[in-house]
Amino acid sequence: MGEIKDKYKTIAAPSEGIYKEKGSKFISYAYPVYSEDEIKEHVRKLKDEFYDARHHCFAWQLGTDGLRYRANDDGEPSGTAGKPIYGQLRSMELTNILVVVVRYFGGTKLGVPGLIRAYKEATIDAIANADIIEKTVDDLYSVKFDYLVMNDIMKIVKDENLIIANQKFDLSCELEFSIRQSEVQKVLHRFEKVDSVKCEYLRTQ
Repeated sequence: MGEIKDKYKTIAAPSEGIYKEKGSKFISYAYPVYSEDEIKEHVRKLKDEFYDARHHCFAWQLGTDGLRYRANDDGEPSGTAGKPIYGQLRSMELTNILVVVVRYFGGTKLGVPGLIRAYKEATIDAIANADIIEKTVDDLYSVKFDYLVMNDIMKIVKDENLIIANQKFDLSCELEFSIRQSEVQKVLHRFEKVDSVKCEYLRTQ
């Protein structure tokens, strides 16, 4: 089995950038994102806010396998906007990120090379103003167990530095916690050695 790729780079918080050329303004916005719904919402808000701009071009990437991405030229000549934005996300190895570049036309056409450069530079500026961080891909699990084995369970939680997301203690207890993907097998193996324990995968986050 190959090594699990469970680390990735993204940005810590939204950031902005700008590039100006021959009267045209390219205002760029970068966002950390985790779903396509979130992406659509950011794009919609920017289109509402900059309703008088000529183009709202964007690119995004989600996940660590490089398969979930999109580049959108929003009316610019094909390959001159979304692709250069996406190219920067790839070259900086960023994921779970959306960059939208809002263009105000200045009256002078920039031509294909000029547009590619403008969208690329606007993207670089937004990312340069962001704080790039490294995160791990974590799986959320639920563990159900009898109250009697609580100490055994809490010892594993402490040993493995698990982050508890939710807990319910009664006669039968339940914990929800996240485990870094590369550690999942080892941690689940420890839990399954304890009597009465049931582990269930919930989702990846």
